[in-house]
Amino acid sequence: MAIHQVSYTFESSLESANQAEAMAEQQAAAAGFAEDEIQAIAMSVREATINAVLHGNNRDPNKRVYVTFERSPEGLQVAVRDEGKGFNGTGIPDPLKPENLLKQSGRGIFLIRSFMDEVNFRNLHPGTEITLIKRVRGAVAEHKEIETS
Repeated sequence: MAIHQVSYTFESSLESANQAEAMAEQQAAAAGFAEDEIQAIAMSVREATINAVLHGNNRDPNKRVYVTFERSPEGLQVAVRDEGKGFNGTGIPDPLKPENLLKQSGRGIFLIRSFMDEVNFRNLHPGTEITLIKRVRGAVAEHKEIETS
């Protein structure tokens, strides 16, 4: 299977999170993930898109959110990019600490990190890109064997 890439541009609205989530379900299914993994990927993309709309673009109707899906035999990589002021992915408060348990926000990145195999942030000046990677089962082991050969 060759690498398949598709990109979408969304408005800075919460409706975009629904659209990105639907696209994620389609791409994850096409990549061959099981139903529970499809739902985890879709929820992660939804959370990343919500963060881009709310925290990155501050719901500015003049800004956009860009979502790129890249399927390969190894799995699925998703990049969500906003046009905001930038974001540092380190130093996010732990939502499981007692002082954070009742807070209304702060769980999105935690959920994304728990569902995906790899999560990376990149400041673009302007904007932030979060890259989510989910590997097909067995691809990690095969990849490591190739590297050590």
